[in-house]
Amino acid sequence: MIVFLGTVTGRTPSSPRMASFSSRGPNLRAPEILKPDITAPGVDILAAWTGENSPSELVSDTRRVKFNIISGTSMSCPHVSGIAALLRQARPQWSSAAIRSALMTTAYNVDNAGDVIKDKSTGQASTPFVSGSGHVDPTRALEPGLVYDAGADDYVSFLCALGYTAEEIAIITKERTDCSKRKASVGDLNYPSFSVVLGSDKKEVQQHRVVRDVRSEILVGYTVSVTSPAGVRVTVSPQTLLFSALQRTLKYEVTFTPLKGENVTEKHTFGSIVWSDGKHKVTSPIAITWPVNQQSQVAAM
Repeated sequence: MIVFLGTVTGRTPSSPRMASFSSRGPNLRAPEILKPDITAPGVDILAAWTGENSPSELVSDTRRVKFNIISGTSMSCPHVSGIAALLRQARPQWSSAAIRSALMTTAYNVDNAGDVIKDKSTGQASTPFVSGSGHVDPTRALEPGLVYDAGADDYVSFLCALGYTAEEIAIITKERTDCSKRKASVGDLNYPSFSVVLGSDKKEVQQHRVVRDVRSEILVGYTVSVTSPAGVRVTVSPQTLLFSALQRTLKYEVTFTPLKGENVTEKHTFGSIVWSDGKHKVTSPIAITWPVNQQSQVAAM
């Protein structure tokens, strides 16, 4: 029996914290796509339990219960899935990519002590490779301001950029695709986050994005704020996006330029891009992956 004795809150220990078992980046299949996407409650979750197994999952345990307290990514997933279903009900015209964007760009990264959400496995502040875009915020996700949308054609170009053959893509699309006519790079998939893999040639990298204003205002403007990762200058063009009744979708370009003379010793550095109209903050994390030889060469330039 569970008896409710009231809610006790405090700042010690801080909450939320990233569980040690949580999925981690970087993305091994497509390093230019930042993973994970989002985080949600996943530790000691009271959930329905199958009658086909005992609560301990031991053969010797003959107990059968309707509920159990479970931890794992399998618990955070239904939290996000449920929120996505609610968003779909409230915004039936949004695509699945738009819903994902709303969840990611409105997530938060600060715990109840006012610090960056900590990684329980290290005790240090979490990074986008640990917490993704942050902890999901259902209320803010309902009004994201801008969304990064993507359709089937965008993912076909993504598969082409990854090197899939026309025959392999046809297994999914049921039709032949001419990848020679699609010039998009892997990093140009219209994702709500940025992951950049710098080469030993120290060349700058450009990625492109498209955002759509999902409100009904006739005229609204967004300005960009950039927190550049260590060792990189991040330039966004244009720096202002002006939406009108006839122009609800706009493009922008981001250039990531390695800085000469910077002493970068970490394999990964992180930052963010935030678009704001004074009311909404549309936040995208940035992850930079440095090659081993680059870490020493940048300091010597």
